[in-house]
Amino acid sequence: MTTRSRRSKPAPRIGLALAGGGPLGAIYEVGALCALEQSIEGLDFADCTSYIGVSAGGIIASCLANGLTPSQLCAGFIENSSAAPDHFDPKVLLHPNWEELSRRLHKLPSLAGEALWRVLVEKRSALGALELLGAALPTGWLNSDQLARQLRDMFQRPGRSDDFRDLKKRLLLVATDLDSGETVAFGRPGWDHVPISRAVQASAALPGLYPPVEIDGHFLVDGALKKTVHASLLLEEGLDLLFMVNPLVPYEVSGGDMHLRAKPRIPKLVDGGMPVVLSQMLRSLIHSRLELGMKAYTKSHPKTDIVFFEPDHRDAELFLANTFSYRHRRELAEHAYQATRADLLHRAPKLAPVLARHGLTLQVDRLMDPTQVLVRVWDTPSHTPTERALLQLDQVLNLLESRIEQSGSLNA
Repeated sequence: MTTRSRRSKPAPRIGLALAGGGPLGAIYEVGALCALEQSIEGLDFADCTSYIGVSAGGIIASCLANGLTPSQLCAGFIENSSAAPDHFDPKVLLHPNWEELSRRLHKLPSLAGEALWRVLVEKRSALGALELLGAALPTGWLNSDQLARQLRDMFQRPGRSDDFRDLKKRLLLVATDLDSGETVAFGRPGWDHVPISRAVQASAALPGLYPPVEIDGHFLVDGALKKTVHASLLLEEGLDLLFMVNPLVPYEVSGGDMHLRAKPRIPKLVDGGMPVVLSQMLRSLIHSRLELGMKAYTKSHPKTDIVFFEPDHRDAELFLANTFSYRHRRELAEHAYQATRADLLHRAPKLAPVLARHGLTLQVDRLMDPTQVLVRVWDTPSHTPTERALLQLDQVLNLLESRIEQSGSLNA
């Protein structure tokens, strides 16, 4: 009698796509990824088949592709402990662009003289003449060279690499060519010679905040200018399962704030003035492109399961948080962690079978455990005893609410 040897099932090809969103986006993604990895048995974000990152998402993706775990990113980026091997100094994000600012200011006298000539001699409009003075403004108020240097130092440690071609995993980082508007995918042939740290710098060069990054004669800026995630670049290479995380969503005023009992709703966005209105507009534009892309992905790649995570649209705390603030990173990371756990618990009946197809198990018992935390924000000295108690109570209430919703879904 002949016994047939069973062929072991090949490991699933799992990808991770991370959108941008400034420091806030990176903080949210670290918290969300920690929640996902700790709640899904068999999931290891440091061992995916391939990664793609845009802007701030590129920072996280490049670290994961280099073998850093979400927990290690939390220790280095969120806890910001100097004892952590990959301690992240937030000052690298806020270094003024003195060199270009000085160079531009030197042009101001000649530009002002030409503007006056146009108004007084050529009798042109003052508004048109003032446009000349725009050339005295820098292309970015901050300089990201120190960010690239810090990432380069991290990636040059043993077992890591600042070279796309030396990585064991597939990594793509997306930027936009300022002069042509074309997408540049670092990591693909023709662009894989660029150091990863430099590619991250280009992908995160938000126009107006950071200057374009010159690489091989091209001036490159934030990759989100054309698409929010560019997940199609990964899907084209073939995947069984794709995790997508998007940190920025427009705020939905109607209804109560889900999982935020202690946080007041925003009655009218117009009351927040121009910053809130512009934030809502930008988020809406970015998210509408993402929604169109998601619909296209499900049709163009039906064999790939796509699992998508983003903040609840009624989450006032994340919406009102400063996109470029790093000060409240611990509170925001814990908020993202708990919100993602609550989302997983709420979606468990639909997510569990999808994950199971790829050998992953959703640990519902862990999601129902109110003692699970990422960062103990109520232990922070800056909080009063009352604030600490409210933070802890809010976390427990959020999980209890999700547990009730989960029970209702299972009994339906």
